[in-house]
Amino acid sequence: MSKTIAILPGDGIGPEVMAQAVNVLEAVTERFDYTFELRYADIGAVAIDKTGTPLPEATLTHCLEADAVLLGAIGDPKYDLDPSARVRPEQGLLQLRKALGLYANVRPVYAYESLYALSPLREERIANVDFVVYRELTGGIYFGEKGRKADGTAYDHCEYSVAEIERIATMAFEAAMHRRKHLTLVDKANVLETSRLWRATVTELAKQYPEVSLELMFVDNAAMQLIQNPGQFDVVLTENMFGDILTDEASVITGSLGLLPSASLGNKALFEPIHGSYPQAAGKGIANPIATILSVAMMLEHFAMHDAAQAVHDAVVRTLEEGIVTPDLHRERNFGTSVVGNLVAEYVASQQGSFNEENVLAATSTII
Repeated sequence: MSKTIAILPGDGIGPEVMAQAVNVLEAVTERFDYTFELRYADIGAVAIDKTGTPLPEATLTHCLEADAVLLGAIGDPKYDLDPSARVRPEQGLLQLRKALGLYANVRPVYAYESLYALSPLREERIANVDFVVYRELTGGIYFGEKGRKADGTAYDHCEYSVAEIERIATMAFEAAMHRRKHLTLVDKANVLETSRLWRATVTELAKQYPEVSLELMFVDNAAMQLIQNPGQFDVVLTENMFGDILTDEASVITGSLGLLPSASLGNKALFEPIHGSYPQAAGKGIANPIATILSVAMMLEHFAMHDAAQAVHDAVVRTLEEGIVTPDLHRERNFGTSVVGNLVAEYVASQQGSFNEENVLAATSTII
């Protein structure tokens, strides 16, 4: 099986973590009967510097022609911190989401046993946490009519259609069928009419999935439950703004943003780590590549390359258990970006692997 992938390294630490993701993809081709054609293109600040636009036509063409898009990170202080800047890096990503029809943001949250101590929550609360959030990405208050009136008041309209809700809800139910068969709809149906539409639509759709247990939960309660008992969740479905807030809250459960991948699905598929471009670390070789590598695993699952996806996930778990981690995961004993990526790739390429601490230490001069 062969797939074409648009590779968008982006800004800051993006190129460094992307290099390790490509390293892992190459390892996949060594072990499995899969091949990948990689097409590189610019997006974000680096694209603005070269072309004046954050999403050049050539980049968009590559993405539209590819089977999937793999993105590193976008953002640069010279644009982010300039309030007068008319062109900004993040505009490129928003334009890309629209052009590719990406309406569902998927974020898995998984707590690694070897890293329980890094979580701000007590170990007994995060043990066995393994859930995924399906956030609607193109509707709601972020995209509704907005403005200010002559009297100084401001307004933001929130709108959703049945069709918008059904398409992502169907994704979430299908995901639940392959997991623990429990879906939690998060809304604010006691106050918002759009939430009442969400609740009615999802409840009706649930009849097509009798094996899935549907739970209805108000967003304020969900925010509390994510801290009190995150292990209760399996698949979480919610609208755009609620999803934006809850996924950021959930991201701290694991102890580092450098561990969490994501997918944006729709007419095409885009995979990226949830972290930003972290410009302060750019070029230092200390960025955590795990989130980007796990985004590769999500992409492989999307391609139905389940054996390769599992191999990548297993390799990440093994690397973390060996303690070969970047500074965000261990202040005293840590390793560089390429060391972590190389070890994951080695474990992917060979089922047995050959971890040897002395060899790892000798192979790098970027130990922090």
